[in-house]
Amino acid sequence: MIDIFLPFLVSFAIGLLIAPLVLKGAKKLHANQTILQYVTTHQQKQGTPTLGGLIFIIASTLTFIIFNNGQAYLAWVALAVFLCFGLLGFLDDFIKIKTHKNLGLRAYQKVIGQLGISGIIAYFVYTSGLIGTTIYLPWSFVAIDIGWWIIPFVIFVYLAMTNSANLTDGLDGLAGGVSFVAMGFVVALVLILNETLFLGGASLILYQEYSNLAVLGVCVMGGLLAFLCFNSHPASIFMGDTGSLGLGAIITSIALFSGQALALPIICIMFVLSAVSVAMQVLYYKWKKKRIFLMAPLHHHFEQKGVNETKIVAIYIIITIIAGVTSLVLCLLGR
Repeated sequence: MIDIFLPFLVSFAIGLLIAPLVLKGAKKLHANQTILQYVTTHQQKQGTPTLGGLIFIIASTLTFIIFNNGQAYLAWVALAVFLCFGLLGFLDDFIKIKTHKNLGLRAYQKVIGQLGISGIIAYFVYTSGLIGTTIYLPWSFVAIDIGWWIIPFVIFVYLAMTNSANLTDGLDGLAGGVSFVAMGFVVALVLILNETLFLGGASLILYQEYSNLAVLGVCVMGGLLAFLCFNSHPASIFMGDTGSLGLGAIITSIALFSGQALALPIICIMFVLSAVSVAMQVLYYKWKKKRIFLMAPLHHHFEQKGVNETKIVAIYIIITIIAGVTSLVLCLLGR
């Protein structure tokens, strides 16, 4: 427990220390968020600094460098993916800041970048002796081998999760709060899996790899909690695409590298609903020239219905907790 709790505390402390520096730097660079005109309920947020994702990215990276223990090959790769998607998001944010518009990288440019990163990781997963082509069925610890299909599967999961996390980042504390809870349950699943495999005679190397994935997860949680101290309503700083793309990537990496990717749709159910609501809105409008929701993603629909922003965030987090607890219970029963 100390090996898990201490990195969390240190990452939280580092995050609190660097957050004012990031905030000051963002203001000095005039790195302000431009609010879309049709989001009328958010016009008072115009000019709020962005790039806040740097807070938890830097804090978690520094903390993991300090606390990684021994065999951490998978965790280092996961951290590299975290940084790569964060860099892609940073480019998007940088363009928005320079042009003073809420239009950064074009959709196809962002997708090409995501495909490039996830394609490299998919090949890594396929050829890695520590991961390979097997995934666990949710909550059963029954592994299935999907062969070369693991490559398109990995690419799809990364694209789905990173874009879903990005779409969920629309209210103060929403993406950060949901990600904090979801990461906590992903780490818990990794620890349960690790204990089960170790008791079943798995190699010490694999045990250390999964342990370091869990350490990386709590490092991200610590930095994320520090960020939320500045991002809760009313937000002093936004995470930007720098943070949202990075969060989707790191949650995916830790779950995927431990074979738990199929549990993500349940634990990250609110990410899924955000993406599904946008897809439904776009497809139905093209078909019927009518809208299903007052505004998409789903959290903006609730805003338009008059639900308080803080209440929406609380409900999203509560549903994520319920989904996570359900996953843990089913996992323990399956074991």
